[in-house]
Amino acid sequence: MNSQIFKAEYSDAIRNNAIVNRLHECRRVTNMTGFKNLSGATKGYIVLVSLVFLSWLIFKVLTPDNFGSASNMLSYFQASLITTVGAVGFYFVMDMGLFDFSIGANIILSGIIGCQLATGLDMGYFGLIAGCLVTGALVGLCNGVLYVKLRIPSMIVTAGLALIYESVANYMAGGVEQTLPSNLRGFGSMPGNVILAILTFVVAYVVLNYTRFGTYTYAIGSDEFVAKNMGINVNKYKVLAFVLSGAFFGAMAILTISYGSSMVAVTGMASMSRNFIPTMGCFFGLAFMKYGIPLQAIILGEFIVNIIFFGFISLGAPTAIQDVITGLALLVIITMTTKVTKGEIVK
Repeated sequence: MNSQIFKAEYSDAIRNNAIVNRLHECRRVTNMTGFKNLSGATKGYIVLVSLVFLSWLIFKVLTPDNFGSASNMLSYFQASLITTVGAVGFYFVMDMGLFDFSIGANIILSGIIGCQLATGLDMGYFGLIAGCLVTGALVGLCNGVLYVKLRIPSMIVTAGLALIYESVANYMAGGVEQTLPSNLRGFGSMPGNVILAILTFVVAYVVLNYTRFGTYTYAIGSDEFVAKNMGINVNKYKVLAFVLSGAFFGAMAILTISYGSSMVAVTGMASMSRNFIPTMGCFFGLAFMKYGIPLQAIILGEFIVNIIFFGFISLGAPTAIQDVITGLALLVIITMTTKVTKGEIVK
């Protein structure tokens, strides 16, 4: 009886809590039938499209002959699809306030195993797809279970596991570059890459907006303590978030090895260089959550990042300068699109 009264009190309190109001707003605005909140989403799209145009315009003025044609922009967008697929999956983890330093290691390991199943065992596309997706999900499962059981920060857990995944990938590859034959690179160009990307976007959108898991993702990210007292099994859904995110990184591995035709195992945390761009896309998603379009913001955000990246290539800028300017641009964009209220705890 006391337990029922306790839950009822929390249910009443949660309806008036600003955190749950944020959850409801996100879900209403992202719902395509939510006409009352269309203005909020429209503002978000206007900001994003403006950023795309501004990024294009700056580099088009600086290097008009080498940048920004229609065919160039299509190429930039196709390149952005690779990291966007990983970013939309990573959003489930980041929205809960967690992080994953094993992204690159997951992509490399998944790509190598998928390639070996496709070529070594002559399983073709089935081996490539199944190998990458299952491996990615298993890596995510390991991340989630160890994070929950060890009760230490997710960054530390996944950083340590990244070293292990790198070693496993290196052992599986035998120190040899894994190459995908040309007849199995259908996901490296249109329409294969677009179809796979759209499928992952649809899955992410449906899960986030029309399932209990999506609701709990917002609830846990908003206030874990309140979520627990509502009866949500927080640890279970954190593990599921890592599993889902890992599967999306597996899909990203399919696109990566198909686009680049090969995958090389690395050691010494070198895989972390692959963490950066998917994470940048997630920052856009978190920043534009207030507009109710986090996944859409990730897609356009990754496009913006690639426009900036290819813009610097067109200028012939050194890699170090590219990284510095891209990092500064990200900070400016997130600062402009994120408003912290007075007294709010930033973590």
